[in-house]
Amino acid sequence: MIHCRPKTNTYLSLGLIVLILTAGLVYLLVDFSRGRTYAFWFYLIGCTLITVVLLMLLVKMMAGFKFISAGNNELVVRIPLKSLKATYPLSSILGWQEEIIKANNRQFKQLSILFDRNTSFSISNHEHERYDELVKYLQRKIPKKKIKN
Repeated sequence: MIHCRPKTNTYLSLGLIVLILTAGLVYLLVDFSRGRTYAFWFYLIGCTLITVVLLMLLVKMMAGFKFISAGNNELVVRIPLKSLKATYPLSSILGWQEEIIKANNRQFKQLSILFDRNTSFSISNHEHERYDELVKYLQRKIPKKKIKN
């Protein structure tokens, strides 16, 4: 059984960035309410920008927090934030595709799996552990359903 789960280091570093951004936002709001050290436009633009970046980062973290298990000719997908646990037999997979992008001498890989229930899931090698083992499992079990790039 192969268990792909989110990498702890990735979520720790993203969590640290979220804490730093939150502290910056709190600092700007407290400074605005007490002393107004900077001009009004600085607070307006700074708080808006930090809030947008913070929300985008939180959505990215929540969307990527999923667990996929493969084995016994089925895939089990768990998304704890949606309270979703679904089991898909390999026969219900319409297709799967691995995208590889090379940038800065590093490879970024993303695996997308399309199911017959109009659902799809994507995982990447930088956010999930045992990514390569899942790709090898799919290549071994259902090579004909691989979508060519």
